[in-house]
Amino acid sequence: MMANIHRDFMQLALKEAKKSIKHNDCPVGCIIIINNHVIAKAHNLVEKKKDSNAHAEILAINKAIKMIGKKYLTDATLYSTLEPCPMCAGAIVLAKIRRVVFGAYDLKAGACGSVLNIVNNKNLNHRVEIIPGVMQKECSELISNFFINIRYKND
Repeated sequence: MMANIHRDFMQLALKEAKKSIKHNDCPVGCIIIINNHVIAKAHNLVEKKKDSNAHAEILAINKAIKMIGKKYLTDATLYSTLEPCPMCAGAIVLAKIRRVVFGAYDLKAGACGSVLNIVNNKNLNHRVEIIPGVMQKECSELISNFFINIRYKND
């Protein structure tokens, strides 16, 4: 039952990720839910905004905080199509998000267990439940195909 719910929400994150491709951003999508209701969604806007901080997770966290009117998202689950990077993992810890569900592992910059584990660092004041690899194949293929297409265009 729970696996189906995670899959359903990850499909929404994938749909959001695909919006990034329109402006040549790496296709990463993020949604945040509380009590099985989507309260925020975002996709990468780094290239579009010319802002290295405009990652899907950061944008979604900011929207969620604005939506609920509190600085902490203690009842929230964040779904991301890609394992959050150190910046996003730090924001997740600071926002006290309860759970992160991600699709593709990021073996170059992942900070939820792959390269670093910021979200479960015993020296920080908050720990996050991690559910990795949900729809991993679909999430990985979306990103891989994006970079293959960029290389193809540049050849």
